[in-house]
Amino acid sequence: MGIDAASWVRTFAALIEENAEQLTALDAAIGDADHGDNMRRGMTAAVAALEESGASDPAQVCKQTAMVLIRSIGGASGPLYGTFFLRCASALESGSDTAELAKALRAGLDGVVARGKAEPGDKTMVDALTPAVDALDTALAEGGSAAEAFDAAVRAAEQGRDATTALLARKGRASYLGERSVGHQDPGATSAALLIRAAREALR
Repeated sequence: MGIDAASWVRTFAALIEENAEQLTALDAAIGDADHGDNMRRGMTAAVAALEESGASDPAQVCKQTAMVLIRSIGGASGPLYGTFFLRCASALESGSDTAELAKALRAGLDGVVARGKAEPGDKTMVDALTPAVDALDTALAEGGSAAEAFDAAVRAAEQGRDATTALLARKGRASYLGERSVGHQDPGATSAALLIRAAREALR
């Protein structure tokens, strides 16, 4: 079992559209109040680029999506999500089965960490991505099916997302608020959890 990368991007775009107002409301509390709008604009552009190019090869889809997001999303999200998809593209060039996909998500996470200089506990998208990728790897190593492994990844991402509420922000604009950042769910972790859910839905 592998992933339909184009379906992943389209599903992520649909989830972003569905949750854009929530993402912006979360960002209004601790950021620039534009995360939902920025992500919606970027993912709408990414889907339009897919329609135009007809790309279907997983590496090509991820590479194209990365370039579009870097161009079209403002703030930190464009470079971070762009880096994620770019690293995924490199890992998917040898295939797109479940094992390769797990490697791609790990590579994407590593790219985000390197680009954003964030680590778990900093109240960023890394707090959702790290437990998700760890849970995916663990479930696969224990012999779980692709569906079971991605179900575990989604649960871990959402638990990581929820756990950001109690954290003190140490990166990005939210870090300027100091203690006032505590008590608010991180918008980046929230959109990252949607990214993992979209991957689960795009399994074939």
